[in-house]
Amino acid sequence: MKFATPTNNRFRQESAFTLAEVLAALMFMAIVIPVGSGGAARRRRFRRSRCAQSRAARVADAILNEHIVTTNWNQAATGTVTQNGHTFQWSLRNETWPADSGMDLVTAQVDFSAQGRTFSVRLSTLENPLTLGTMTGVAQ
Repeated sequence: MKFATPTNNRFRQESAFTLAEVLAALMFMAIVIPVGSGGAARRRRFRRSRCAQSRAARVADAILNEHIVTTNWNQAATGTVTQNGHTFQWSLRNETWPADSGMDLVTAQVDFSAQGRTFSVRLSTLENPLTLGTMTGVAQ
């Protein structure tokens, strides 16, 4: 039976990594680690912008509902809303719906900043001026 000894070549070859293997492992780690951490940063930025977009959509929904309930939907309006330290610029506009002359298209647009850029969210609804006037008791 033959035992591996320090003078045996087979022992030396199996006991350590070669310089080429060590350099290949270091180069692999130098590529993988920055790519992985960059992906995590992109996911965080994407999550933050989606949260801001969701908040802006809730603001647009609230603006649209408020102006319809108070019958101010037929007037253009602008304003600013601050929620939880975030500022949202909003605007409300009204135009005649081209498919049906008896309907109006009411659009609330909310602008917000995320990642150093400005984004917009728009929510629209169709309103019948005659029905709204009757429901709210406003004389037409």
